[in-house]
Amino acid sequence: MTDRGVTVNHVGQCVSDLDRARAFYEAFGFAVVRELEVPDGAGSLLRLDPPIGMRVVYLERDGFVLELMHFADRKGTPASERPMDQPGLTHLSLGVDDLGVAKATVRAHGGEVLEDTDVGVAVFARDPDGQLLELLTGWTKPTR
Repeated sequence: MTDRGVTVNHVGQCVSDLDRARAFYEAFGFAVVRELEVPDGAGSLLRLDPPIGMRVVYLERDGFVLELMHFADRKGTPASERPMDQPGLTHLSLGVDDLGVAKATVRAHGGEVLEDTDVGVAVFARDPDGQLLELLTGWTKPTR
């Protein structure tokens, strides 16, 4: 099958505090590649009525781009816990060399480690906004 001119661009994540979220992901080696203020006219793309007051930061790690989106002019909807078997994106998985260090990094940057999920080589955690993250050691990316 041909690629049909398609590439993966990024994954977007809404956050309540852009600076805090940025610092959290930078602690895991993500680097800022772009920051911008989004004009209220973009509200139609997002199906949001203006004003939106949107700032975004694009972070990159190993070719993966994570867009952190913050809406200063909107109250938003509170985050809620999603069960793993609910259709849709479930989590972001980060390969780590040392699970103990990764867990300490999560805690030091405002996240939560879900200790009851620790199976020795993997554990789930939440970033400061509750986004589910899998910390996984001893695993390399699948190859084609």
